[in-house]
Amino acid sequence: MEYGVNTGAMKNLFLAINCVILAIGNCGGPLVMRLYFIRGGKRIWFTSWLETGGFPIILLPLLAAYMRRRRRNSTQLFLMKPRLFFGSAAIGILTGLDDYLYAYGVAKIPISTCALIVATHLCFTAVFAFLLVKQRFTAYSVNAVVLLTVGAVVLGLHAGGDRPDGETNKEYFLGFFMTMAAAALYGLILPLVELMYLKAKQALSYSLVLEVQLVMCFFATAFCTVGMLIDNDLQAIPREAKEYQVGEAKYYLVVICSAILWQCFFLGVVGVIFYSSSLLSGIVITVLLPLTQLLAVVFYHEKFQPEKGVSLFLAVWGFISYLFGEIKSSKNSNNGMMPSETEMIDEPRHIGAAAS
Repeated sequence: MEYGVNTGAMKNLFLAINCVILAIGNCGGPLVMRLYFIRGGKRIWFTSWLETGGFPIILLPLLAAYMRRRRRNSTQLFLMKPRLFFGSAAIGILTGLDDYLYAYGVAKIPISTCALIVATHLCFTAVFAFLLVKQRFTAYSVNAVVLLTVGAVVLGLHAGGDRPDGETNKEYFLGFFMTMAAAALYGLILPLVELMYLKAKQALSYSLVLEVQLVMCFFATAFCTVGMLIDNDLQAIPREAKEYQVGEAKYYLVVICSAILWQCFFLGVVGVIFYSSSLLSGIVITVLLPLTQLLAVVFYHEKFQPEKGVSLFLAVWGFISYLFGEIKSSKNSNNGMMPSETEMIDEPRHIGAAAS
């Protein structure tokens, strides 16, 4: 495979850009989704649809890439081959299911608790990345996973007393377990995307990655559209907009912002996996957990217990540990050296190596 990046510096630059895009979507998406529910929104299938419904945005950079190819005398409209298309479609359907599970959780439990549960996806990502793509773990990445996981557990010490007013125990715990299922499923989806890259049997470029994202989001949106039709969401949305607590115009503003922010999240995820690994995408998502907590405190006046401060410290420590390990590994590679046996848990794999 080819990254389409000529130098390590350019690769790191594009990786950083995708991390920023991921951060915007990862923090903004849940907050706006929660705003939809706390101001009177009730359509779970609709909110799950919004998580990928902004996929037409991807057509803009794809059009720019096509025009650039035209100037180079290449008239190929799409780069994706059938093998990659069907893999993207299958993962897209799984993503649609994950969207519904997550939206149900956000509808029933506070953002702080929801973010706590979602943080457990890092453990699932690490396990599935090890099983599916033979992810190389060093002492630094293992340390990061442990610290971030402990930080999530610390956040949960006082999560039991935050049940919203009017919410029954059954609804609260159903939301809890639905969110846990969403975390586990997304922990599987991230390595599946990386595995799909490895098995693509064609050169990868960022334009092709955008096509993959387009197909995934299309099928995820189609999955959620079926749910909307069954639940009669299309008929209920206009009525819900008129009854929205802060007005009809702001209802549609919330809806549009939600679609855009979630698209930033998914674009950032596939970009980080392309330029690095599914494990790094999981690390970035988890390290943003305390920031999401802080934003929930600021905008929704949720309590900031000392446990959240401890979690923030552990998250920063874990992320620095991971980055330090990556820098050290990169230096060893540049010097023609391999990590020591005490640092390595599995054989290294490179996404740039063609899969047979």
